[in-house]
Amino acid sequence: MTTTTQTERYIPVCEPMLDGNERDYVLDCLDGNWVSSLGKYIPKFEQRFAGYCQATRGVACSSGTAALHLALEALDIGPDDEVIIPSFTLIVSANVVCWTGATPVLCDVLPDTWCIDPALIEEKITSRTRAIMAVHMYGHPADMDAIMSIADRHGLHVIEDGAQAHGAEVGGRRVGSIGHVGAFSFYGNKIITTGEGGMVTTNDDAIADRVELLRNQAFERERFVHHHVGFNYRMTNVQAAIGLAQCETLDDKVAKKQSIAATYDALLSDCSFVSGPVCKPYAKNVYWMYGLVLGDGFDSSASQVREALGERGVETRAFFVPMHRQPVYQGRHKRWPDLRGHYPVADQLARRGFYLPSGCQLTEDDQACVVDCLRSVCG
Repeated sequence: MTTTTQTERYIPVCEPMLDGNERDYVLDCLDGNWVSSLGKYIPKFEQRFAGYCQATRGVACSSGTAALHLALEALDIGPDDEVIIPSFTLIVSANVVCWTGATPVLCDVLPDTWCIDPALIEEKITSRTRAIMAVHMYGHPADMDAIMSIADRHGLHVIEDGAQAHGAEVGGRRVGSIGHVGAFSFYGNKIITTGEGGMVTTNDDAIADRVELLRNQAFERERFVHHHVGFNYRMTNVQAAIGLAQCETLDDKVAKKQSIAATYDALLSDCSFVSGPVCKPYAKNVYWMYGLVLGDGFDSSASQVREALGERGVETRAFFVPMHRQPVYQGRHKRWPDLRGHYPVADQLARRGFYLPSGCQLTEDDQACVVDCLRSVCG
C-alpha cells in the first residue's frame, strides 16, 4: 500500500443534517412546555411520515429497535414460533425475535443487493414459521414481490425493516407499506433523524392500535389495571418536532443520497478491485450508505483498507458481522440449527465489505478526495 494521498479535513462517514424548521419546532415545544410524550408534534409526525411511506397509520416510538419489537409483539409472535431473518444484518434483527421468545431462523442474502435471498426462504419454512423479516439493506429494498408471494402461499406475516431505507421503493410502492408492518429508525445517522427514535407503519388498523397500546405500558381506560404486558417505548414531543421538520426535506435528502451514489459510481467506474451497490430494475435504492466489496483477487483485507483510509482522514464503517458468527448466540439457543449452517454470501460480505462517507453534507470535492485516497490505498 502507498501512503501518498491525505485529506485536507477529516471526512466523517455520516453527519446529521438539520437544515429546516427543526429549531423553530423545538422552541415551540419548549415555549409551550410540551416536552414529554404528549403534544401536537407526535401525531403530526406520525401522519406525515406514514403518508410519505404510503401507509395509512404510523406509530412513533423510542427507537428503530423498539419499532421492530413492537411489530413482532403486535403480530403476537411468541414462544414456539419461528421468524426467518437474513444472516447478514444488524444484531437487532435477531435480538428482537429472541425477546418475544421466538426463534430466529437464518437465511443467506443475495450477492448484489445484500438483501435476503427469496430463493432460499421456502426451504427454511416449517410448521412453526410465523413471519419473514425483510431487511432493506443499506437503502436497497428487498425483493418484496417475491417475498410477499411466498408469505401469501404459506400464510405468513412480513415485517419490513426499513431502518436504512426511508423512501426506497419496489415497483413504485414505498417500503413500509408493502408488508404487513414496517419499522423505521431515526437514529442520528439515518436519512432523517430525531436523534433517537423510530416508527411503526402499517395499513392494518388492528396492528396499529395494538402497537399504540403496547408502546405506552399497555395503559387502558382504567389506567392502572393492565390486561397486557406493555413497554415504555414512547417518543417525546421534542423528538417528533425534529422528525416533522426532517420529513419536510425528506425528498431532498433522498435525492442527495442518490446524487452521492451517482458521483461515486462515476469516480469508481474504472476501479476493478471493488464492486459497489446496485439498483435492481424493480427497485428505487436510496443509498443510505455507499458500500463497497473488495474483489477476491485483492490481497489486502477490508480492515487493512479501512485502517489506511482512516490514517488519511477518511472515516469508514465495516459491514455487519453475520448472525451465525455472533459470539453471544453461539451455543446459547439449541433451537438454532442454522447457526451451524453455511452462509457464504453473508460471510463474504462481512470479510470484504465496508462503506464510504455518505452523509448528505458531503460535497463532490469530498467524494473525489475519498476516491483518491482509496486509489492510493488500493493502487
